Amino acid sequence: MLKVMIADDEVKVCQLIQGLVDWESFEMEIVAVAHNGIDALELIDIHNPDLVITDIRMPGYDGLEMIRRAKELNPEIEFMIISGYRHFDYAQSAIKYGVSDYLLKPIKKNELTNTLLKMTEKYKKKANRLSREENLKFRLKSDIDKLRGGFFAEVLSNRNLDASSLSLEKINQEYHFTFQKGSFQVVVIKMSTGYSEQNDSNIKPLEEKASQIACKILKPLCYDMEICFADSAAYCVLNYAPENKKMMRKQLKVTLDELLLQGAVFEHLEVALGLGTVVEQAMLLSSSLETAKAAVDQRLLLGTGKLLEEMVPPAQALSDIPLYRGTCRSLTGFLEILDKPAVLELCQQVKQEVKQLPNTSGQLALQFAKALCSVFAVTLRNKGFALANEESFIAEFAKRSERCSSVEGLFDYLSSIMETALDKIMEDKRLADTKPIRQAKQYIQKNYKNAISLEEVSSAVGFNTSYFSTLFKKESDQNFSEYLSEVRMEAAKTLLKETNSSIAAICEEVGYSDIKHFTKTFTKYAGLKPTEYRKLYA
Repeated sequence: MLKVMIADDEVKVCQLIQGLVDWESFEMEIVAVAHNGIDALELIDIHNPDLVITDIRMPGYDGLEMIRRAKELNPEIEFMIISGYRHFDYAQSAIKYGVSDYLLKPIKKNELTNTLLKMTEKYKKKANRLSREENLKFRLKSDIDKLRGGFFAEVLSNRNLDASSLSLEKINQEYHFTFQKGSFQVVVIKMSTGYSEQNDSNIKPLEEKASQIACKILKPLCYDMEICFADSAAYCVLNYAPENKKMMRKQLKVTLDELLLQGAVFEHLEVALGLGTVVEQAMLLSSSLETAKAAVDQRLLLGTGKLLEEMVPPAQALSDIPLYRGTCRSLTGFLEILDKPAVLELCQQVKQEVKQLPNTSGQLALQFAKALCSVFAVTLRNKGFALANEESFIAEFAKRSERCSSVEGLFDYLSSIMETALDKIMEDKRLADTKPIRQAKQYIQKNYKNAISLEEVSSAVGFNTSYFSTLFKKESDQNFSEYLSEVRMEAAKTLLKETNSSIAAICEEVGYSDIKHFTKTFTKYAGLKPTEYRKLYA
């Protein structure tokens, strides 16, 4: 039996969880109940439960602190968090600690049941306690899931495939569907979490929650249904009776409302549903997918929190749009001289102008931004300022741009990554430009005792004398002679303080052959004659 502990400061919530399901049927037993974080931690230490169901906020240790301390006692403990409020920071941190799942108050029986089933399977797999029959069942289910998931990559997203060759019977046979004649539709659930890396840990739990919600609400209306995930989007293939079309739309709105409630845990979560064209044959699902993608991209213009209708993807090529051509020309010119302010201002201008284009769309705005990102990277390379990893830079933008929920956010992200890249390039360029100056200063510090010249030092670092002199003055804010004199005077000061050498000997030691010239230079530099300096500081 799996040992379960419940922790919540509301007694009624604990009682509800205890009475909501038949725990023995899940091979679980409740071994302890706590109403504050301190007691919860003590009971965890005593009972060593396999699963702890805990509120995110409690007296004493809050849920997060209790989870952290409990993981130190036993890293294998599974946690399920519950919350009725927008405790974003707490929930996010808890998820990063490896919390298995979360439930929102008021707790519903079917959601708790589904989560407990998942926990039981996970525990059995971990403990190698699956029977042979269960092992075969899970392996078979895993293989079937892979086949059904492959339908998206091999059929729906394959533009080169002759879809007319796929009959309903062939799809069912090869991909283990149970499709029937009727209506077919692709719906894209877009969960926009923002482009920040801080939100990356949200993706997996959101996928699981979206799958639970969509299956619970939509599956009862379907002959068959499949969900495939790609980063922040869930692609749903629905097959249902034509007479259920109106009811399906109603249930899609219910699904959206349920997903929006997840904002109680994920503060930056924005959700939109893109509805693909309803088609009457499975072989036409690829066209439904394209319209669903175009529809969900409309969130960038129309906003989130709504059902977005089927839309024909734009046929207009970017190269035919004067704004795009002009923007590329301007961007190329600005990058040639690494004019960062002009590049960032250009992004802000385009952000507004792309929304005013004739027949504009969210998909067009997304294509526009991705194309500009590529132009940015390629232009830098062509101008001799290659990014550290050009392919990765472009791919990362393509992935994270899909998580944006508005045109403003999309081009702000583009502006942000361009600024970061340009800052790095300019810093590298500055270091490269100053490297010969650093080398020259090291040469001077090593050879100041000798009669070195500007020509000698510039030759040593590989520059012509005129350019080196200008660059040295620019980077050091003093010319070569001034710097050489400074190095020699500092050395003379050290010798005057720390040795009994004569002034004449020190003069020669620091590279001067004329004692009068040395004395005059030292007096000007230190404000004292060498003899006076020695009396004062020796």
